[in-house]
Amino acid sequence: MARICVFCSSSETIAAHYVALGTEVGEAIAARGHSLVSGGGSVSTMGTLARAARAGGAHTTGVIPEALIDWEGADHEADELIVTPDVRSRKGEMDARSDAFLVLPGGIGTLEELLEIWVSRVLAMHHRPVVVLDPDGLYAPLRDQVRLLLERGFLRTEAAEVLQWATTAEEAFDRIEAELAAGPENPPPAAGELLEAEP
Repeated sequence: MARICVFCSSSETIAAHYVALGTEVGEAIAARGHSLVSGGGSVSTMGTLARAARAGGAHTTGVIPEALIDWEGADHEADELIVTPDVRSRKGEMDARSDAFLVLPGGIGTLEELLEIWVSRVLAMHHRPVVVLDPDGLYAPLRDQVRLLLERGFLRTEAAEVLQWATTAEEAFDRIEAELAAGPENPPPAAGELLEAEP
């Protein structure tokens, strides 16, 4: 069993299929015997994710900053609800409690979480899977940006490859589980070695 940290949206203005994706991912977490670590909100994708995971029997941990308790509607039904003083400490708690990271469609908060956890992987601060689940191309411009960074020498191939992509929940969990089963394949690189290309 792995503790899967899911970064996703708490916006109530997004299309219904993004909210439904939370249900699908929560059900998959439970069906595959994992537990959930989430942002601790009860609305939008974040809420459907946690409710579906619990309904399937998965343990859920929510981590929410005090300032967002009302805004994101704290998930008081979580098996464990942790209230932090700010967003930075929220991310630290989520990181410390997780074995893998799954990124769903989201806004700038989700993008920040994705970039931070990806960069820390590149810097060998952790060796846990980082997978983006993008069923309809919301993150296509980001993938294009990554390719441009590669082409212009700002990013090395190895750094791009540690970020994995999936279009279905099944594919995303297959990738997470395969990487967890394999473990670190190589010794950790020196910090910063993969972040930028050599001149």
